[in-house]
Amino acid sequence: MRAAVEVRPAEQDDMVDVAHLAERAVEESPTSVQGTPADASRLLEHLSVLVGAGGQVLVATHEGRTCGFAVLRVIDPMLFATTTSLYVDAVFVSPSARRRGVGHALLAAAAAVAGERGAENVYCAPAPGARGMHRFLARLGFAPTSGHRVVATATLQRRLVQENPRASRTVARAGRREATRAAIEDLVARRRRARAAGLPTGPVDLRAFQAERDAALRVAADRAADRVEPVDDVADGTGAVTSLGTLPRRDAASESVPS
Repeated sequence: MRAAVEVRPAEQDDMVDVAHLAERAVEESPTSVQGTPADASRLLEHLSVLVGAGGQVLVATHEGRTCGFAVLRVIDPMLFATTTSLYVDAVFVSPSARRRGVGHALLAAAAAVAGERGAENVYCAPAPGARGMHRFLARLGFAPTSGHRVVATATLQRRLVQENPRASRTVARAGRREATRAAIEDLVARRRRARAAGLPTGPVDLRAFQAERDAALRVAADRAADRVEPVDDVADGTGAVTSLGTLPRRDAASESVPS
């Protein structure tokens, strides 16, 4: 008798196994957006962030071993959707456990979550080249809907500039806004560190320093004036005036008489 497949919400101890299965899923994907080799530790971090944001991970076990997983998100009504929906971000079954009903069990559990949360539709977006997954979903009633497209940010910015030169100014303004925001965040962080260290974080009052500097300058000027002796203008005997002091008076006897 074939052992039954058990599907349950993933616990903390299951996340490492799910991350390794996700690593295998990325390697098997015919189109990879990441552009870098799959890394289980990075995928584990992404799964933790998704769960922290309200997502849910279902794990499938067969004969006591983790053999598949599904990542779910409940999407509340938004601009173009007036009802709640369930989005299946990923569903994967280990190659050794395929054709044993693991995929059906995972989607049955996803359908149960959708019913509990009042979701009218269940969305799933497998990779375009994953033909087996597309056939599997089609058998379960999934119909095509609006397609997803992806482009690298640098490519999009370059194409926008080529199509419309004015877009380059928009990109430049966006870059300046990002730089300003980064500078403000850096200033706030430095003030927080200064406040934690007990240092002043507001503007520095320089009025006391300026007053002390002015007083020191006045004292230096007074001392310089005291060292300079005043010299009066003196008139010599001939009526000449000099500012170098009193000129020696020449007597008639001391003057040389030309022969």
